[in-house]
Amino acid sequence: MSDFLNDLALNSASFGFILTLGVAMLCGMMLGTERVIAHKSAGMRTYALVSMGAALFTAIGVSVLGKPGTLAAPIISGIITGIGFMGAGVIIFKDTSVTGLTTASGLWVAAGIGIACGFGLYTLAVIATLMSLFIFIVMYRLEQVVKYFAKKVDGDTE
Repeated sequence: MSDFLNDLALNSASFGFILTLGVAMLCGMMLGTERVIAHKSAGMRTYALVSMGAALFTAIGVSVLGKPGTLAAPIISGIITGIGFMGAGVIIFKDTSVTGLTTASGLWVAAGIGIACGFGLYTLAVIATLMSLFIFIVMYRLEQVVKYFAKKVDGDTE
């Protein structure tokens, strides 16, 4: 019983893991919040869990195997593959249109943000989060303008 209690004791390593998971969770939540506002199916919880899960697996790998990239590469590869399957599940083909590509891409980036957190690269994770939000928000609006003018040029009246 005392070994269990010792494992639960908060120390500097515990605070490091809390920081790692916390930053990953917050970054994922930020991305998910935008997706909720955009009325998409994957939202705050999904993005937070993907980012935090990737951070968790990476932190475990770093803790157990050490920081060299060659040792952590199989863990990162597994995360990327797993998120690829998740992304494939949100992509929907209907008639001649495809939906869910941005959501799948966002989940993939959220996993990358989590991996960055798992390695302690918090600045990189925050920058990637902000750039992703820029893509979700600003580039979406720019894309709508481009589509509007493309329809005008093509002569579409829809």
